[in-house]
Amino acid sequence: MRLFKYFFLLLLSCPGVVFAQNKVVEVADPTIMYFNDRYYMYGTEKKPQVGIPVLVSKDLHTWDYTGGEGGYALKKGMQTYGDRGFWAPQVLFRNGKYYMIYTANEHIAIAESDSPEGPFVQKTIQSIEADTRQIDPYLFIDTDGKIYLYHVRLFKGNTIWVAEFKEDMSGIKEETLTQCITATEHWENTQTYQSAPVIEGPTVIKRGKYYYLFYSANHFMSHDYAVGYAYAESPYGPWQKAGNNPIINKYNIGINGPGHGDLFKDSENGYKYVFHSHADNTKVDNRRSWIAGVVFSSRGKDKPEIITIDKHTLFPLYLSD
Repeated sequence: MRLFKYFFLLLLSCPGVVFAQNKVVEVADPTIMYFNDRYYMYGTEKKPQVGIPVLVSKDLHTWDYTGGEGGYALKKGMQTYGDRGFWAPQVLFRNGKYYMIYTANEHIAIAESDSPEGPFVQKTIQSIEADTRQIDPYLFIDTDGKIYLYHVRLFKGNTIWVAEFKEDMSGIKEETLTQCITATEHWENTQTYQSAPVIEGPTVIKRGKYYYLFYSANHFMSHDYAVGYAYAESPYGPWQKAGNNPIINKYNIGINGPGHGDLFKDSENGYKYVFHSHADNTKVDNRRSWIAGVVFSSRGKDKPEIITIDKHTLFPLYLSD
């Protein structure tokens, strides 16, 4: 039986393998949070888009659509900003409320709920004020309690920026807006899909004195979509890109277009990374969801850690029967 399970898992990771459409979790730009002994996953649903779906799991392997409005944590027309392009949400718990920050209409908005399942709604239907289009929000709470919004601004390609977020969760402190990283390395801009460089999908954690910024590069429809990271001693940078990038790409997971995910802690306080890939090696949609373990290796005292993905722990996500 153990040999059969090993062969089955190996088969799942083989390029070109096609799965039953109603079994594979097809959520792009996924994020996972552990609340009340359950895992909650949110992300970008397949077309046509109605809002932000929520799935729940006890073991990370099998998932159920639940909560909110018919499986949606946030739904257009239900006291929320936006009518299209519901992308890349993040959910966090703060001061007795659950907050969802998300993209709609290529702007960023924030909604709240009393439950991680939703429904997430806004008291005032609006986006966060900005002088340009912006997507892919990620709220990071530092050890001193300050909140920072990492996000992507759309101007001559996609670039990652940060700004301190207001305590009342209403928007950024504009005077703190700072650019983090752009596409400067070959793997980040292979020009296989479009000419404008793309850096997106930020996630930030802090370990010791270092901040680690995970990001994706290349257009999501490119086979070369991939994940790397950078580190800094301040939430504003300057950011140094890691020498072992990319840590997730088509070569080490065996399927095209892996990227745009989120780092999260499991029930045993271990780090994992959830992300999407192309449907298979012949088509992009519907994008599939995966999880892999994350390894932090010491380089010595007061030096940033080397971060890698443990490909032996990689597994796809499925809907329960």
